[in-house]
Amino acid sequence: MTTELERLKILEGKISQVVDHINRLVSENERLKQQVKELKTENKEMEGRAKKAARMDEDLKKLEEERKAIKGKIETIIEQIDRLEL
Repeated sequence: MTTELERLKILEGKISQVVDHINRLVSENERLKQQVKELKTENKEMEGRAKKAARMDEDLKKLEEERKAIKGKIETIIEQIDRLEL
């Protein structure tokens, strides 16, 4: 009978270890779920920033084109003034 009691105690110990392990996994799973939630939020923020940066880049290109056009017009006006030989 002693061996059966010993075997039951060993089984009980192993079941206790399994329960502890499951509890650790549940806790880790909850922590990971929270981390995923935070990362998704951060990702949305980064996507918003990337879109804003892309719009700003487009605006910058338009402004550079406008600056070139204005520079060309000013150079044309200066050439016309120079031709007047004032």
